[in-house]
Amino acid sequence: MFLKSLTISSARGVIRKIPFRKGMNLIVDESEEQITGNNVGKTTVLKLVDFCLGANPKNIYVDPETKRNEYSLVKDFLKNNEVLITLVLVEDLDKEDSKRIVIKRNFLARSKIIRNINGISLTEDEFDLELQRILFPEHFAEKPTFRQIISHNIRYKDESLNNTLKTLDKYTSDAEYETLYLFLLGCEFTKGESKQEILLSLRQEENYKNRLEKQQTKTAYEAALSLIINEIDVLNDKKSNLNLNENFEIDLDRLNDLKYKINRTSSEISKLNIRRDIIVEAEEELKSNISNIDINQLRHIYKQATTQVNEIQKTFEDLLNYHNKMIDEKIKFITKELPVLESDIRNKKSDLNKLLEDEKSLSIIISKSDTYEELESLIQELNDKYRKKGEYENIISQLEDVEKNINEYSKNLDEIDKELFSNEFEQTVKTQLNKFNKYFSRISTILYDEQYALKYDIITNRKNQKLYKFSAFNTNLSSGKKQGEISCFDIAYTLFADEENIPCLHFLLNDKKELMHDNQLVKISDFVSENNIQFVASILKDKLPDSLNNEKYFIVKLSQEDKLFRIENL
Repeated sequence: MFLKSLTISSARGVIRKIPFRKGMNLIVDESEEQITGNNVGKTTVLKLVDFCLGANPKNIYVDPETKRNEYSLVKDFLKNNEVLITLVLVEDLDKEDSKRIVIKRNFLARSKIIRNINGISLTEDEFDLELQRILFPEHFAEKPTFRQIISHNIRYKDESLNNTLKTLDKYTSDAEYETLYLFLLGCEFTKGESKQEILLSLRQEENYKNRLEKQQTKTAYEAALSLIINEIDVLNDKKSNLNLNENFEIDLDRLNDLKYKINRTSSEISKLNIRRDIIVEAEEELKSNISNIDINQLRHIYKQATTQVNEIQKTFEDLLNYHNKMIDEKIKFITKELPVLESDIRNKKSDLNKLLEDEKSLSIIISKSDTYEELESLIQELNDKYRKKGEYENIISQLEDVEKNINEYSKNLDEIDKELFSNEFEQTVKTQLNKFNKYFSRISTILYDEQYALKYDIITNRKNQKLYKFSAFNTNLSSGKKQGEISCFDIAYTLFADEENIPCLHFLLNDKKELMHDNQLVKISDFVSENNIQFVASILKDKLPDSLNNEKYFIVKLSQEDKLFRIENL
């Protein structure tokens, strides 16, 4: 398929229509100040073609360096003016009735979106599949995708401008490149998609395994689980041996009551003892007042007194007896309570001893009892252990499932690799590679007087997976020119695909061709014209070699005064 035309239109009409021709197609910036990155729309022309072939609309108005900053002027213009991009592809530029594909897309969403091929509206997923069905009718596998297949035809992003083969984003795996280039070389391998799916699944399973084992390995979890099971057994034994006292609360209340009674009885005994001791002391004191003096001497003194005092009627003995009798009466009165006190003290002591015995017995019962709080504590501890046990068992189970999946995927991968890296298939790769290199080396010799070639190495990546890894190199082992290598590869592939009857696009889009030497650009122009290839390149006009500074090569001329969308002119 060739590019026929690219039309930019709005509700007001056609803003710009760009026709394409055979051979060299130049998008030139003829601003007075010739600076790469003038933002006049040279690269945007390439992006619009890519947009019509399924690229993200944000590529048109998002800064490619930051991936965040938007050119709001362009974005608002495209949406507010309902700008429509129409790309026409044809099988043969020389035939008016040649089969054509008309692709239309706009930048609106939902009900206002336009995304159709040959008048048929399609969803985003259907769009790429329909393009693949039309342009690569014999390719039914999901990998490589349509966008991957055409990636080398459209070079305006840094990855594709700086790399001959690595034309996809930086996150693309070697396995995807393997599938892509085996397909491009015509090495029929129907299990390429399956291999990628297996490798993707393996990577996901291994990442999942790494996350599961982030804290500990599987064996560590197994060891920890074994210890927890032992701890659970110990706790269960302890729980089964609990001496639960159903009357624990009642017994505890009884014990507290006993302690109160013991304290009260002890206090009463103390008071009784104090009262008894006071009485005994008073008795001793009174007894000390009983007269035991020398009665004969006292009688002699008393007789002398009576001779002088006639009124004294009582004898000395009467007085003395009376005195001692009074003291005895006092003693009897004071001590008459002692028997009662002694009896009370004995009774209270007996009561105290009984209370103490009861306290001792009840304390033993309570001390040997396990409370419900202890049971609850055990149950809580068991619950924590069971929770950890379940957590570890779950992780171990997941790890076992992951390991099983990894083993299964590895086994399936081995089966695919047996075919992929068999002597027969490798010979097919060599044969196709040699065919391609005839074009690659011949074209690089013609255009750059250097010989480039494509090679493969069977590598084992860091995950021990075997892969075909393709790379381009200079057979003279010099550094060469990357821009020349890229252009030679793209042109060589188109000729190789035609020879092998492999469907391919016959247009090559290239940005920043002012970086290429004048002589090389002229040779490319001559070669593509002679070999039925469209070469579309953006370039500053003052960087053009004289032989190409000709209107017949220009498909659109842009400048600061006349930018691509002509926003300033509307």
